[in-house]
Amino acid sequence: MATERKRNPNGAGTITKRKDGRYQAAVYVLQPDGTRARKFAYGKTWAECDVKRRELLNKVHSGIPVPTRSAKLSEWLPYWLEHVIKPHRKRTTYAKYETHARLYLNPHLGTKTLEKLSARDVRAALARIAKATTAATAKESHRVLRSALSTACREELITRNVVKLVEAPSVDVYESSVWTLEETLKFIFVARRDPLYAAFMLAVGLGLRRGELVGLRWQDIDLDSMTVQVRKQRQRVGGENYEDDTKNRRKRALPLPVLCVAPLRWQRMRQQALHAKAGDSWRESDLVFTTRTGRPIEGSNVLRSFHRLSAKADVPRIRVHDARHGAATLLAAGNVHPRVAMEILGHSKISVTMDVYTHVPDALKREAVAHMDRMLGRRRR
Repeated sequence: MATERKRNPNGAGTITKRKDGRYQAAVYVLQPDGTRARKFAYGKTWAECDVKRRELLNKVHSGIPVPTRSAKLSEWLPYWLEHVIKPHRKRTTYAKYETHARLYLNPHLGTKTLEKLSARDVRAALARIAKATTAATAKESHRVLRSALSTACREELITRNVVKLVEAPSVDVYESSVWTLEETLKFIFVARRDPLYAAFMLAVGLGLRRGELVGLRWQDIDLDSMTVQVRKQRQRVGGENYEDDTKNRRKRALPLPVLCVAPLRWQRMRQQALHAKAGDSWRESDLVFTTRTGRPIEGSNVLRSFHRLSAKADVPRIRVHDARHGAATLLAAGNVHPRVAMEILGHSKISVTMDVYTHVPDALKREAVAHMDRMLGRRRR
């Protein structure tokens, strides 16, 4: 008959017999906050207890947290942000999630344990967040919490995600403003002598994002072959201006519109003059759009210049990002296939191009209706 093992190797836990006749396994396991604590499991026999010990060890070796007590949401969220979101998501995403966890989720739900958090708790918290801020903020908090608890489910800390039982707050769809062709031409005329004229032409002509504009490098532009490679963008998070991959990490090669070539040539000559004037204080970066000393320009400065020129041109005040909508509209007006427009604008899904960005002009609607009239009229004859 095999003898009961009294001692396991270091780190493998221990099994002891209690005074009441049951067996007790003890294993040091990882906690949601990153620390280690002793976890106990019990069984009527040594073999039953050993099975539970091995299950705990498997989770330890896989890096799965096993709380010795039911973790509070305020304990789980920091762990999730640090070990799940930070290593695998963009810094802007981490910053947004951390803000929602700190300002909204922890104050309203932080004291709740993961196991006892109910759909009613979540629904009440989202209502309070919406009342104190906006429905859009509450909807984003709903998304952050749902993602955090989905990870908790995968790591077997809870058996179900109660946030999925709660409908997200409804938010009115943002209706962006789009300039007409005449308004776009008025803006271009006024912006011709602005230092960021080339940037605005790229925004209007190719729909480049603001971060892509300030992150554009000369090495990615070939004015002779009239092409541009959109590889990187620049963002500001936590007071740091840094280079990052483009949204959705999609790199795209685009032909340059003829109207963008001359402004870019002018921008290069202007930058060379600034370099000569700055002398030793110039900071080489290869960026297309820089300050007078060669340093990266802030996206907020691009926005301020855009609004200033919009007012001077007497056109509606819109976001720089709305220029992407205008570019999509011009592509639609030119009967460019949506798949081509998707590649130019750098969307991850064609549904984004169709449902969000392409605003069909009234002229195209009238043309479509006139075409239907012609087709139906032919049938009647």
